[in-house]
Amino acid sequence: MKSIWVVDDDHSIRFVLEKALSREGLPVRSFSNARDLLAALEEDSPQVLVSDIRMPGGSGLDLLAKVKARLPHLPVIIMTAYSDLDSAVAAFQGGAFEYLPKPFDLPRAVELIRRAQEESQREAVADEAAAQVPEMLGQAPAMQDVFRAIGRLSQSHVTVLITGESGSGKELVARALHKHSPRAEGPFVAINTAAIPKDLLESELFGHERGAFTGAQATRRGRFEQADGGTLFLDEIGDMPLELQTRLLRVLSDGQFYRVGGHSPLRANVRVIAATHQNLESRVRQGAFREDLFHRLNVIRLRLPPLRERREDIGVLARFFLQRSATELGVETKRLSEAALAQLLAFDFPGNVRQLENICHWLSVMAPSQVVEAKDLPQELLQAPGSAAELALERGEEGGALTEGPGQGQVLPQIGASAGAPLAAVAPLSGASAAHEAWVMEMAREARRLLAAGEPEVWELLSRRFEASLITAALELTHGRRIEAAQKLGIGRNTITRKIQELGLDV
Repeated sequence: MKSIWVVDDDHSIRFVLEKALSREGLPVRSFSNARDLLAALEEDSPQVLVSDIRMPGGSGLDLLAKVKARLPHLPVIIMTAYSDLDSAVAAFQGGAFEYLPKPFDLPRAVELIRRAQEESQREAVADEAAAQVPEMLGQAPAMQDVFRAIGRLSQSHVTVLITGESGSGKELVARALHKHSPRAEGPFVAINTAAIPKDLLESELFGHERGAFTGAQATRRGRFEQADGGTLFLDEIGDMPLELQTRLLRVLSDGQFYRVGGHSPLRANVRVIAATHQNLESRVRQGAFREDLFHRLNVIRLRLPPLRERREDIGVLARFFLQRSATELGVETKRLSEAALAQLLAFDFPGNVRQLENICHWLSVMAPSQVVEAKDLPQELLQAPGSAAELALERGEEGGALTEGPGQGQVLPQIGASAGAPLAAVAPLSGASAAHEAWVMEMAREARRLLAAGEPEVWELLSRRFEASLITAALELTHGRRIEAAQKLGIGRNTITRKIQELGLDV
């Protein structure tokens, strides 16, 4: 455990705090001046610093500034016998954790140091978690394709166009492309062209000269200048006004631009990464987006899949977001029950990863217990119509048995395979009355054949064959993804795993 450092030129203050903190089992190290403490920082660091505000050889506020420059997250408590407003304001503006006027109540001072220590521990956990956090998470094949593309582009300066729905993580991909590029030491500057009024967007991008328009009281550098030597991320490029598209095309063509109201050409060495949730080809056909600009941006295109196309990542992402929310809030991490996870897997997430992140943050605050049950989820998930999790909840169980009749399940095997052979696909029950009737007739014919042949245990044989056909069909449809297959069948993931083992399926 790191020590609590106390610096005060008053020996009695140091002595009292040392004794009080030692009784609490907290290690203490004391200094009589700021110079000695700064020298000690070269070799070690405290968990909490308690400093007097006025000392010979340097003030506590000067010390606060120097310590914060080295250790920005270190909680610093400022003590003073001069309880004036200016000192308090200066201490807090300098980043002090708390302001402690002298003479102080000793138990209150110890309690304050305890709180600062807890804050320091939380910051350490957060820093460690941040260091271990991967830039992006994804096990789905579509996300692996994105990761591979980022790797291939790591040494390139080429322009990239990222497409994907809102909330799918386009800026994360742009940041990853920058971080792993030769421009990583340069700035990453992002601008959402849809969020800035048309009249201000030109100035935001290219800057303006003093007096260029009403309110332009000083020269201002635009985003292109700010991103010089690095990467400029233009989000929602499809919403850019046509007249600005012309200026952007010029910059991309020759690297030259003018500030608003300026007469001298400027150049910026910038890599442009653009992103949009719109279909730019369609925008070009509508005359809302310049075709030459589209081709200039569309050198390399990365499509980011929506979350509903990578459902196998929902569980991993949810656990990560719950853990991060717990760290930020200083609470214990919530866990999802199987029923809650099934409900998440069944939801289409129109807001994509951002919506899942918000839901996990909401659960960290609002869920009543450490294990999140399906009933604890927000109403937007509980009211999702027709989901497998909803049907399971209505039955009051994790999932129905595979031997339920077709009227009770969520899916119906398509007819066309010979009896006992794996079925090629599954079809929704609704609107499938003809297929339903054919399926019943096929099963009845197979049952009569086996009974006539004197086959023992016909019930067990047909039940196992039917279960095997359903599971194989669902896995073929989901390309082997068991959780998604279980969702389509209306059963739990533990059930499908157990059935695969019992039936000896080679999947």
